[in-house]
Amino acid sequence: MTSLDKPTTDQDAQAPQDAQASKEVTEAALFEAFGGLRGMIETVVPGLLFVTIFTINKDLHISAIAALAVSLVLVAVRLIRRDTVKHAFSGVFGVAFGVVFAMMTGNAKDFYLPGMLYTLGLALAYIITTLAGVPLIGLILGPVFKENLSWRTRNPGRKKAYAKASLAWGLILLAKCAILFPMYWWADTTKFGWVLVALKIPPFLLAVYLTWMFLAKAPPPIDVFAEMEAEEQAEKARKEAARSTPEA
Repeated sequence: MTSLDKPTTDQDAQAPQDAQASKEVTEAALFEAFGGLRGMIETVVPGLLFVTIFTINKDLHISAIAALAVSLVLVAVRLIRRDTVKHAFSGVFGVAFGVVFAMMTGNAKDFYLPGMLYTLGLALAYIITTLAGVPLIGLILGPVFKENLSWRTRNPGRKKAYAKASLAWGLILLAKCAILFPMYWWADTTKFGWVLVALKIPPFLLAVYLTWMFLAKAPPPIDVFAEMEAEEQAEKARKEAARSTPEA
């Protein structure tokens, strides 16, 4: 009997479905962890508004106040809709620090400096934690996948995928910094601002895509919460069985 003549078992038929389900779960987890489309928009809009207004009237104060105001509006909308606000709040803090820096120095380019320093620090964190054996992307996504840190000791294939993803994030962000920091020194504010806005989304999408690719091919996560619940149920069943057993 050739391989084409072999009957298809239920397990063989289920495998592609499990793989597809795993990819869908991974995609949903990445969107939840990194804010999805709405989170990207909230990341871009304040900086885009700042550089647009500054390009038109060269007024640092109006540009900075407008960027901060739109960030607060985005948070307010999320609060009204009772959505997750962590991404919007992080955007507000980033814009607020940028406004403070720019106002203190009088240099409009300094509006972007805190975000650039954060990006550089994050890039180094991804690389250093990977070299230390605790890749940052695993620490971020572990709770989302309900596996916590089980991948470190019980799921080596998944740990390897997290390491690859963290290195990808680190290198992509370092490449972004390699473009922006030299421009910070020699480019004018308008040109620098438009380049920075243009580099907001593409590197992020590339990093998320590579993360999805690595994790989609990795072993499935170990649901430690389900394990704990099963252990609690088993322990409860043993106690009930012991109580129902008549004494000799």
